[in-house]
Amino acid sequence: MARSRGAGTAGPAGRPDLPDFARARVLVVGDVMLDRYWFGDVSRISPEAPVPVVRVERTEERPGGAANVARNAAALGATVGLLSVVGEDEPGSALERLVRAEGVRASLHRDPTLATTVKLRVIGRQQQLLRVDFETAPSYEVLADKLSEFEASLANYDVVVLSDYGKGGLAHIERMIAAARARGRTVLVDPKGDDYARYRGASVVTPNRNELREVVGRWKDEADMAARAERLRAELGLDALLVTRAEEGMTLYRAGSVQHEPTKAREVYDVSGAGDTVIATLAVMLGSGAAIAAAVRVANHAAGIVVGKLGTAVVHPGELAADLATSTGP
Repeated sequence: MARSRGAGTAGPAGRPDLPDFARARVLVVGDVMLDRYWFGDVSRISPEAPVPVVRVERTEERPGGAANVARNAAALGATVGLLSVVGEDEPGSALERLVRAEGVRASLHRDPTLATTVKLRVIGRQQQLLRVDFETAPSYEVLADKLSEFEASLANYDVVVLSDYGKGGLAHIERMIAAARARGRTVLVDPKGDDYARYRGASVVTPNRNELREVVGRWKDEADMAARAERLRAELGLDALLVTRAEEGMTLYRAGSVQHEPTKAREVYDVSGAGDTVIATLAVMLGSGAAIAAAVRVANHAAGIVVGKLGTAVVHPGELAADLATSTGP
């Protein structure tokens, strides 16, 4: 874990105070994508098939995947680097332009054989009607070059986030974790798939409820879930396992302790990117010197804020401070 510098202590009613986010230096590595949104009016059903007709009125582009993690960390005020692979194409250029505009130090390797991953969402009446994905896996040669740059970049960052979306951008994740931990860096992993052995030795792994179930099987009650989570944490040699549980909040499992953070009742518009916000906030809190218990509480508040926004969105320090100030619980 990043060394505590006295920040993130408990405030009134057990609420954690926010540390100086500008202290945090976060490197995000993983699968990036371009999120495109087509917003329009839906007023009729197509005569060609039983589907709605959307008259597109405006479009938006936002960084997605690991790029969304990076922009979330930058929005909180951290120094953020982003290392990934994109295609030699228009979406790749658009993605690089977007993340740089948000203050992220982007190093996006270009692979002419790769099409930059694009997720196109069609939105009508504030509801997602359709998502279309365009993607191919990066070549091994580009990934090997990225590994060398990753190892060289570690001197400039305190916390590393490995954002695994299963698109092939983290083929060398075992070596990345080992290299970062050997240099004393805190390593957070947003996992994918059922092979968690690749994440062995990380500081914290952050599966959602369904992802955890894929790995440890179905649990019968809370005690059974805790036992399964602790076995997984111990087997992988993790400092902690943080399980995000949608409407049930999130639970942090550490050796000999369980910390549960319930959700606050809110109107939920969109859960897209909520996991990105959680791991980004956790990384910035830890990089700012906060203890992990406080970091999890603040990340839970950040997730609650972002699900009230449409699409992949970010949370700003002022929003977090206001939400923490109005909270009556921890």
